Amino acid sequence: MTDDINLAKSLAELDSLLKDLQPQEESEEAEAPDGYDENGNPFYFAIKNGAYVRVDDYNMRAFLYLNPPKKGEDFYSKDDIYEFLAQNKITYGFHKSNIAAIAKKHISGREILVAKGSLPKPGLNGFYEFFFETVDRRKPLIREDGTVDYTSMSQITNVNKGDKIAVYHHATPGEDGYDVYGKKTSVKPTKELPLLKGRGFEHNIDPDIYVANISGRIDYKNGAIDIKDVYEVRGDVDLVTGKVEFFGDITIKGNVGSGVTIRASRNVFIEGVVESAFIYAGGDITIKKGIAGNDKAVIKAKGNVYSDYIEYANVEANQNVRANYIMNSNVYAAGKVIAEGKNGSILGGNVRGLLGVNAGTIGNDKSVKTTVASGFSAAEYESYVQCHTKENELKDNLSNTVEQMTQILKNKRLGNDKDSDESDKLIEILNAKKDELFENLDKDRREREELSAVIEKGKGNAIVVNNRIYEGSKICIEGSTLVIPSTTDYVRYKFEDGRIVVGGLIR
Repeated sequence: MTDDINLAKSLAELDSLLKDLQPQEESEEAEAPDGYDENGNPFYFAIKNGAYVRVDDYNMRAFLYLNPPKKGEDFYSKDDIYEFLAQNKITYGFHKSNIAAIAKKHISGREILVAKGSLPKPGLNGFYEFFFETVDRRKPLIREDGTVDYTSMSQITNVNKGDKIAVYHHATPGEDGYDVYGKKTSVKPTKELPLLKGRGFEHNIDPDIYVANISGRIDYKNGAIDIKDVYEVRGDVDLVTGKVEFFGDITIKGNVGSGVTIRASRNVFIEGVVESAFIYAGGDITIKKGIAGNDKAVIKAKGNVYSDYIEYANVEANQNVRANYIMNSNVYAAGKVIAEGKNGSILGGNVRGLLGVNAGTIGNDKSVKTTVASGFSAAEYESYVQCHTKENELKDNLSNTVEQMTQILKNKRLGNDKDSDESDKLIEILNAKKDELFENLDKDRREREELSAVIEKGKGNAIVVNNRIYEGSKICIEGSTLVIPSTTDYVRYKFEDGRIVVGGLIR
């Protein structure tokens, strides 16, 4: 933190010196705010006979104190009071009834509230009211025999032509605040939202009411509505069919053969088996009968991956991976990996869930090599440490560069540089170096922040075994590794106090 402060000071000095090279416009010196002394405390305004005005609550209230007038003098009139307040710059929020009462009833010897500021009242930004579900709340169906039916996840949200899908509510402005000196506290201006983007709707009759002009599936992402039919293949997809790419959902009623590539900007639903194919989805991938990948299948989803089983495949999801069982596969989920249902097993391969892993069984009695991991990896943590080291090196280099530039500019200002042209060239070189260092520092910080997010997200999560974990299975949590010494039932593994600890599950 001290290094950052020193660097900031050096940059501020350099910035000032660079500005000295440019012609400066004259500017008036800013005055201290009215109503405060040099220590930031409110003034006490004295008047004759010891009367005063006191301002407090960040200049939001003003109180008047009056002493009785001397013998033979008239009591203060309302005009006298307003004149005195004006002399002391109290101009806003007068409590007129209190001021009138002071003058009429000759109140003295105590403070009376005579002015009160008004707090700012924030406005309300414009917003859309939607008449369809904008958040996916689907869950898989657990069958009576304990297996999981992922085909139930493929239900889509439909709208009919003429349905009202959204209404826009315009922004309402706020109200500025003022203190008793009349100083304004501006509220942030309210914002209107842009028109909804997308396709399959119109808002011609009333510009604030959006109506579907086709029947079909409706999605809402990143401020855009998309109403579109689903691309459907009623049979198998194989090398004869070739590549299937669609800007929307893809539904395949049959199997997906080896060598096939499928890309969808949204979701992919497959009712059959996937062999050694490449499948990518901008949303979820749901496979009813599972993956038999022959060590070549690659399944990647920006959302979730749901499959009856996963065998000899490479699977990656930005959210969760759920299957009845996972065998000899490489699986990674930025959310959780869940092997559930009647089998609920992970056997062979490498399985990692950043937010944890939940399985019925891990490994088997044949000691098949099985690695299950939760949280960040040792490699990610090492990269995070390296980013810190690189960031400090860049800061040191930047500080040295700034110091060189500062010294050259000081010499120029004092007329001590022997070769002004050479100094200008050197400043130009150093300035370019400074910009490059800033760019590299920004890049390194972004990488460190991304790794930090992964590390923070991966902390405190667990590997839960709802049935049995077999001897020889390997557990990795937050960069630490544990080889299971003996077959154990109903356990949870977490990283605590610098090591992996095991706890029993309540059955």
